[in-house]
Amino acid sequence: MNNKAKRAGAVSAGVLALSVCPSLAFAEEEAAGINAILPDMLEFIPMLIAFIILWIILAKFGWPMFNGMLEKRENTIREALKQSEEAKIESERVLAEYKEQLADAKAQAAKVIADARATGEAVKADIEAKAEASAHDMIEKAKATIAAEKKAAIAELQASIADTSVDVAAKLIGNDLTEGEHRAIIERYVKEAGSFNGN
Repeated sequence: MNNKAKRAGAVSAGVLALSVCPSLAFAEEEAAGINAILPDMLEFIPMLIAFIILWIILAKFGWPMFNGMLEKRENTIREALKQSEEAKIESERVLAEYKEQLADAKAQAAKVIADARATGEAVKADIEAKAEASAHDMIEKAKATIAAEKKAAIAELQASIADTSVDVAAKLIGNDLTEGEHRAIIERYVKEAGSFNGN
């Protein structure tokens, strides 16, 4: 027989012993006065025997079973507290990791922003330098073009003046000089007087 069967048998025996004893507690009251508060020996002895039997049964079987349930409950609570403490430690560790990762992410974001800002400033400076160099080149090319066009216009003007002067001189002095001679005189005069471009 296992422990549970033994305990059940002991409890049954206790209940049987209580039911066999005459139950005189509910008898009618016959005496008055001091006898009313003193127990009747015919009732007291069977009740005392039943109480002792019940106490022995409970001490041998009931209390260890009750004590085992208390210990089991205590162990369950202790284990739950231990698991709760472990879960708390783990959650604190995870929270610390999360905070560390968040701080790293913020630092990386700040570094990315700083790098992007520095790159933007460098690109801006490079664009401004290229634009300035391009504008300077355009100005220099424009100046060269203007100078070349100015020289061409002056040369064309000189040739036109020379032709006009030849025509005027020919009309004034007649046809004594050839056109080539007139041109040579005018060109010599222009060279001596200075050219139209200030040289």
